[in-house]
Amino acid sequence: MSIVAGVDFGTLSVRVSIFDSVKGRLGAGAAEYPLFRKKEDPDYATQSHADHMGALAAATRRAIEAAGIDGHAIEAMALDTTGSTVIPVDAHMQPLDDYYLWCDHRAWKEAAEITAAAHQQGLEAIDWCGGIYSSEWGWAKLLHWLRHNPEKRERFASAFEHCDYVAAVLCGISDPAGAPRSVCAMGHKWMWRAAAGGLPPESFLAGVDPLLAGTREKLAGRYETSDKIAGHLTAEWAETLGLRTGIPIPVGAFDAHWDALGAGVRTGDAVNVVGTSTCIMAIGEKPSLIPGVCGVVPGSIHPAYAGIEAGLSATGDIFEAIARRAGASVAELSRGLDQYRAASTGLLRLAWDNGDRTVLVNPELGGVCLGWRLTHTAQDELFAAIEGTAFHTRVILERFEDHGVAVRRVINGGGIPQKNPVLNQVYANVLGKPVLVPKGEVTSLGSAIVAFLAAGAFRTIEEAQDALCPGFAAVEPQPAEAARSAEVYALYRKLYFGFGRKGSEPAAIGDVLPELRRIAAQARA
Repeated sequence: MSIVAGVDFGTLSVRVSIFDSVKGRLGAGAAEYPLFRKKEDPDYATQSHADHMGALAAATRRAIEAAGIDGHAIEAMALDTTGSTVIPVDAHMQPLDDYYLWCDHRAWKEAAEITAAAHQQGLEAIDWCGGIYSSEWGWAKLLHWLRHNPEKRERFASAFEHCDYVAAVLCGISDPAGAPRSVCAMGHKWMWRAAAGGLPPESFLAGVDPLLAGTREKLAGRYETSDKIAGHLTAEWAETLGLRTGIPIPVGAFDAHWDALGAGVRTGDAVNVVGTSTCIMAIGEKPSLIPGVCGVVPGSIHPAYAGIEAGLSATGDIFEAIARRAGASVAELSRGLDQYRAASTGLLRLAWDNGDRTVLVNPELGGVCLGWRLTHTAQDELFAAIEGTAFHTRVILERFEDHGVAVRRVINGGGIPQKNPVLNQVYANVLGKPVLVPKGEVTSLGSAIVAFLAAGAFRTIEEAQDALCPGFAAVEPQPAEAARSAEVYALYRKLYFGFGRKGSEPAAIGDVLPELRRIAAQARA
């Protein structure tokens, strides 16, 4: 028997779960931290390192109390975070600024410059991250910070992803060159590829902007998969967290990647981690290029397989925004959604309220809702938004399959599918295949699985999954609903690529609104 702590840093809170290798989850604790936004700049999204660490301490102690154990019984702690969530540091690993959170899109101009330069110079790495560099990713954010903080450049020594920085801090690593770097984070967001010698060459980076000269060397470190140990917990942090000094902390990763492990991912699965945004994860034995995804990186999700990441820049955030505008909560607005039928609203919602992460990789897009009539309600829009996120997910899964990644099972992980059965049914109807929903909560389970490996409790990820992952409830497509969803999807797909791509070929769209009305009338008949 072994006891570990799994930590999941989300967008607005951190959750710490205590697991027993035999009994499973013993208890959990959570703590929130603020997200700083600016009304005058919707692309702005930052968070404080001090807020994160204070919340981690509070959540850990709450988890220990909820589990009813002595914190010194915990044998390892593993931490996942959002990403690309980037922080610049000085030579002593002290923050020079707040984190650029994953949903900070201020660096869209920098991302476009990196994309253009990469294609102009034939940089192979751009193809392995989907062909378009995103404003959500590391190099773009670092360049944006360097350009807008001239007074801090002299003290800049390195930049870190949140998952790497928090592990280094807990392990007392004070030299950036000695810090662990997650293959997951650096491969998907910083164009790192072992087969290509690591990060993009110095000549490329300096060519994008002289401010990036020398940054490649400053991002040196131990690039490792999550089956490796980042370090061991310091006495100071052990006291703060209520744990034992010296327990191992494995190399970290992104939350969605480890959520896929907790959901029981195997080859042939696509895991939709549905939360504030959606991350769509898959693993494969042989890496292959997939245009428009967030990278194909060996060892990123599972150390033995190539990890594939894609997703939507906003999902739950869209639902929250619709409810907020209506002066209600999502829970209140969701009452009665189970009475809706596929396509019955006559609305078609393009879920670009926070840009497009995959497959267009375009932060300049905005949300679109077609088919409005005077009688439509906020609840109608919420149902249409659920359908819209499902349609977008289908676009992504089709892109996977078009490039050789089989999708035999779809697993809806993340927090929202656990409490929104309507979403799961809509997804099954839109995707035209069963959607599997874990029977129990899997938040922090992936990080616990990695912690168990660090503690030596299990030999492989699969062995840990077999022991700890809950079973699935299968949500089957409803034939009539799926047929109507397929009709609307054809309209959606035409608009998705027609509206979403600059220079798109002319498309006949005069049929869209009449068809939406016709299909809605059929649904209500």
